[in-house]
Amino acid sequence: MDNKESSTTQKAVTSLVVENAPKKTSAKRNTGKSRRKSRELVMKAVYRGMLNQSDVSAVLRDMTEDPDYNKADEAYFKHLLSEVNRHMTALDEKMAQFIDRKITELSPVEHAILRISSCELMFDLSIPYRVVINEGVELAKLYGGLDGHKYINGVLDKLAVEVRSAEVESARA
Repeated sequence: MDNKESSTTQKAVTSLVVENAPKKTSAKRNTGKSRRKSRELVMKAVYRGMLNQSDVSAVLRDMTEDPDYNKADEAYFKHLLSEVNRHMTALDEKMAQFIDRKITELSPVEHAILRISSCELMFDLSIPYRVVINEGVELAKLYGGLDGHKYINGVLDKLAVEVRSAEVESARA
């Protein structure tokens, strides 16, 4: 085999290797662990706690048996559930400013979603406010009433303007 054929063969082999190489993805995607699933499980846990007046440790134990638990980011799930429970009174007081009814009249699902999203807006500035709102809306589309997602969107948008005014103004400019 002469140099020209050898070079052509090498190029073909290199091309095949490059084409079949695994695609680079972020570490988060490689683990298969999802913050969205974590939020979904926290929503279920908060909802269950509201309806059953359950102890947090009992709810946490129940959630680890959920089929989606292995798909969730466990550390984020535990962190978010803990933060929602720790700040529940402050979350309800703040969101009450932006709802059009008594907080006790909210559907339990929408109340749980608003607690989770309000917690992220108020206490986790590492998550962009638009992401928080979008995640809340997506949960409402999956679990809320017919137009619940629109209500969630409106409440969270007003809350974001108050608690993250600089970020909101910067995004709208």
